[in-house]
Amino acid sequence: MTIDLNRREWMMGLAALGLASATRGALAADGDLLRFGAPEPFSFDRLVERARALAAAPYVPEVPRSDDVLERIDFDQHWRIQYRKDQTLQLNDGKAPIRFFHLGRYFKLPVGIHVVENGEARTLRYDPNLFTIPSDSPAKELPADIGFAGFRVLEPDSDADWLAFLGAAYFRTSGEDNQFGMSARALAIDVAMPTPEEFPRFTDFFLEPSADGRLVISCLLNSPRVAGVLRMDVQKGGPIVMDIQSRYFARADIARFGIAALTSMYWYSETDKQRRIDWRPEVHDSDGLAMWTGSGERIWRPLNNPPRVMTSSFTDGTPHGFGLLQRDRDFANYEDDGVFYEKRACVWVEPKGDWGAGVVQLVEIPTDDEIHDNIAAYWLSAKPVRAGDAIALDYKLHWSNREPYPGDVGKVVATRLGRGGIAGQPRPPGVTKIVVDFDGGLVAALDREAKGVEALATASRGTLGKVDCYSVKVGTAWRVTFDLTAEGNDPVELRLYMRQGDKVLTETWAYQFLPTSMGA
Repeated sequence: MTIDLNRREWMMGLAALGLASATRGALAADGDLLRFGAPEPFSFDRLVERARALAAAPYVPEVPRSDDVLERIDFDQHWRIQYRKDQTLQLNDGKAPIRFFHLGRYFKLPVGIHVVENGEARTLRYDPNLFTIPSDSPAKELPADIGFAGFRVLEPDSDADWLAFLGAAYFRTSGEDNQFGMSARALAIDVAMPTPEEFPRFTDFFLEPSADGRLVISCLLNSPRVAGVLRMDVQKGGPIVMDIQSRYFARADIARFGIAALTSMYWYSETDKQRRIDWRPEVHDSDGLAMWTGSGERIWRPLNNPPRVMTSSFTDGTPHGFGLLQRDRDFANYEDDGVFYEKRACVWVEPKGDWGAGVVQLVEIPTDDEIHDNIAAYWLSAKPVRAGDAIALDYKLHWSNREPYPGDVGKVVATRLGRGGIAGQPRPPGVTKIVVDFDGGLVAALDREAKGVEALATASRGTLGKVDCYSVKVGTAWRVTFDLTAEGNDPVELRLYMRQGDKVLTETWAYQFLPTSMGA
């Protein structure tokens, strides 16, 4: 399969968001250059009807204005254009300061910015004087009404941003530990399909402060085959929680309609040290996909950096939740004091109501560097999306440093691969030793000499050797080890969990072993 270069461009552009949080300084009051249009009636229902009407009409492709000029505003040029601090838009009496992004090579289409108050929306008018633009910048050649690319929400007492919307239908927060990492997006359409991926775009944002300090953001979305609305009620304080209502209207059939989509980066970890060519021990924004199924099973799928695009589907019904997590939060395992991977947010999707039958789908794309977001996860309903369909699904997004509902079972804390066989003896070819550590919950509470503790392992193909399960002599973890013999390069689906009698002690470790990762 060929990966559309648009994906790479979007991801490289999104990297600029992390730069925005690097500045520090005093926060200014409202600026006198902020100008608004006439008020118009606004409500969530009105916006939904607007999206419905959009979907009923033929899609009109958007063409960037002054495309040749915008193409010259690359990363360096874009970074030189700064929104003026003294023109900060203050919402919630200064509790939600907002500044705006300029258009450029990777963000060529403007978005509408509207401020909602007392049931009325007023459009913020673009003015180039809202930005500090160097005299030799190509931006000086742009029309005076070119528009904004997106926006970011700042901490009340500094220039540090904690929430940003820039590009397509992407958004992200700095999470509980104030470090930007992975992103979320409204929809993932036809990811890893033979046809090009479709990128729906937020065209308009309606910013509505609430009496209790929360920020409500309603987003109008449009693309060739779907129009829709996302309403996010954002609560900050420790973990950042987004209470989301989504309404979509399909113009055409859509083969792969991914709801509550998450996007992350995984280059390598302790699992696939054979691939490591960088000096750092591990490099990733997330290290696994966690799932809590409708039947109550907890599943952990360690991420891979595969040799080719891989799509994995986990069948479920009425799921309790899923998310891309950064479980390893030890600085010593990354040693990067510039980007602090151990502080990257875990993002958990909590469905509201009955989502019915479907799959959690994981897409892993090969990468040779940390600048590419190569991991996607989303919910795919078992019901196909057809032209004229209306889809309504509500959920919460939790951005935190841990799972919001961990349960009491032990968790996978490490997955390691190595040569099979016995140390000191000739190693048999085609045999891989797999070591999985569990800790926390019921596992941490076990006595080191506990009786009847065992591990059950299965493989979709190949042969498993003796499965050993024992307490690690340092700490509270338990370790499971076994040898896997598998010929050829086809993936092997492995599953493993620990139990004591009839009592399940751990989540299920579900790993896709790729023989090529061991040089087979």
